[in-house]
Amino acid sequence: MNDTVSFGYEEVAPEEKTRRVGEVFSGVAAKYDLMNDAMSGGLHRLWKDQFVRRVKPQAGEAVLDMAGGTGDIAFRLARSGASVTVADINQEMLDVGVERAMERGIDGLVWSRQNAESLAYPDRTFDAYTIAFGIRNVTDIPKALREAHRVLRYGGRFFCLEFSTNEWPGFKQAYDLYSHKLVPKIGEAIAGDADSYRYLVESIRRFPSMPEFEKMIRAAGFTQTRVEPIMGGLVAIHSGWKT
Repeated sequence: MNDTVSFGYEEVAPEEKTRRVGEVFSGVAAKYDLMNDAMSGGLHRLWKDQFVRRVKPQAGEAVLDMAGGTGDIAFRLARSGASVTVADINQEMLDVGVERAMERGIDGLVWSRQNAESLAYPDRTFDAYTIAFGIRNVTDIPKALREAHRVLRYGGRFFCLEFSTNEWPGFKQAYDLYSHKLVPKIGEAIAGDADSYRYLVESIRRFPSMPEFEKMIRAAGFTQTRVEPIMGGLVAIHSGWKT
């Protein structure tokens, strides 16, 4: 691992990134889902629906939803009858998810505080591993990908939904202007926190391109890797299999 890692546009020590990312999500947990609606115009709901359709969870399967604190993906996965474990490094995010599950009358989910880089599960525990809008906030992404591979059973599948690099001419420039200029202001208005949302925008810009991230997934041991761009690569669904 490098001596420094990116925290938005800054280069910081790995332990500093872990601490500061924790502070970001502790600060925005209560308004996280409201902000997702505001920033994406509600489109994140459609992206998550499409993501879970690609995962194709089955009744009786064991699924690990990493960085899934507020439950958005887990609630969708659970409709299939799969056994879903929601894991997140941030306890505040998990607390929000548990509260939301109680409000919706959703039970049967397992909630667990976990670090994606060092999961407390034996080898070959899960049939599927999902992570949505969380991998870019991990300090050591290759290590987290190797952990995902380790805890999957043979034939298990990895699915990641993440912001990426938009390739539509014109739209890219408009989105860059919107995200850098308006998203922090929306964050200030709704969550009282412009800096955290400025970091989230910057973290998207620093994330590897779709082909580069696919190479990282393959390097972790996954095969049959695939990338599905959405809205020209504004977001992308990455997948791979453990064989």
